[in-house]
Amino acid sequence: MERTRSGAARTIPGVPAPGFARRMGGVVDSRRAATFQELQSVELVNRLKPGPGGGGMPFGWTVNPYRGCEVGCVYCYARPTHEYLGHADPAEFESRIYVKRAEPGRLHEALKKARESGEEIAIGTATDPYQPADGRFRITRDVLRAIARVRGLRVGITTKCASITRDLDLLAEIAASSELIVNISLISLDADLLRAIEPRAPRPDLRLGAMRALAGAHVPVRLFVMPILPGITDGEPGLRELLAAARAAGAREAVWNVLFLRGSVRGFFLDYVRREMPWLSARYEALYAHGTRAQAEYRGMVEGRVERLAREVGLGGLTREDRIRREAVPAPPRQLELVW
Repeated sequence: MERTRSGAARTIPGVPAPGFARRMGGVVDSRRAATFQELQSVELVNRLKPGPGGGGMPFGWTVNPYRGCEVGCVYCYARPTHEYLGHADPAEFESRIYVKRAEPGRLHEALKKARESGEEIAIGTATDPYQPADGRFRITRDVLRAIARVRGLRVGITTKCASITRDLDLLAEIAASSELIVNISLISLDADLLRAIEPRAPRPDLRLGAMRALAGAHVPVRLFVMPILPGITDGEPGLRELLAAARAAGAREAVWNVLFLRGSVRGFFLDYVRREMPWLSARYEALYAHGTRAQAEYRGMVEGRVERLAREVGLGGLTREDRIRREAVPAPPRQLELVW
C-alpha cells in the first residue's frame, strides 16, 4: 500500500493491502476453474463510508459474503476491488473468490446498530450473494437467519441467481417483520447474448421464475436493468419486452442505469467489445471518451426511453440517481418488540 501526495491510499499492483494480507487464509474449495479461499472478516455488516460531498448510495450498510464473483459478468463494476487483495488482472475477479465467515454474536450486534440508524442494509453490492458457490457455503442464509431475529430492519438484496428461492421461507419471514426488497438483476431477455456477457448467470426465464416465486410469497421484488449497454441492450423493442415480462412476473418497479466504466474494468470491458463486437468499438470510445460515464446526451435519451416504456407497460420505475435521492434518507425509528 502506497500513499499519494494528498495522503490517499494507493494499491501496489500485485501486492495485497496490509489490512487484507493478514486476513487471507487457505484454499477451502476449487471448482469450475475457480479457487475459493478463506478471508477472515471482523464485521460482515459494514458501515458505508460517505464519499466526498457525502452520500452517493441509497443505503448505509453493506453485506458481501464473498469477494470476487464466479458469475463473471464482463461489465462488472466491482472488478477493481480485487486489486486490494493483490490481483492485478481483472479476470481474477471471477477465478479467485474469497469466502467470508460471520460470527453470530457480532453479526447480531451490527444488525441492531443498522436498525438504529434507520438506513438500508444492502446485501450483494459488490458480488452476487447467491453465486453458485453459496450452494455449498450457505453464508447468505446464515446472514438471513440473523436478520430474521432483528425485526424492523430495512434490507435490500441484489442477485442474478434464481437460487435465491431456496431461502424463500426466511425471506417471507423477514418481509413480514422488516422492510425488504429483492432486486433481480436482468438486463435482457436474449439468452444467447447473456450467455456471452454473463457466462455463469441463470437464463432469463429462470430469473423471471424466481421473481414470480418471490412475489407469490409476498416478498417485494424489483427489476434491476443495470447496466444498460450502449448498442447492445438499449434498443426499444428489447427493453419493452423485458419490462413487460418483469411486470407480469410480479415486479413492483424497475431501476435502471447506463453502463459506467471505472478503473481497470474500463480496459477489460472495452477489450471485450473490440474482440467480440468490433463494430461497436468506435462508438464506445466516443461515448466514454471523457470519463467513466457515457455522454450526458446519450444517457438522457436512454433513461427517458426506459422511463416511458416502464410507464407504458404499467411498471413503476426510476433511474439509479432517483433511487439514491428517494431511499438514502434514513427511515424513522420503528416501535420495537422486546424480543431478541
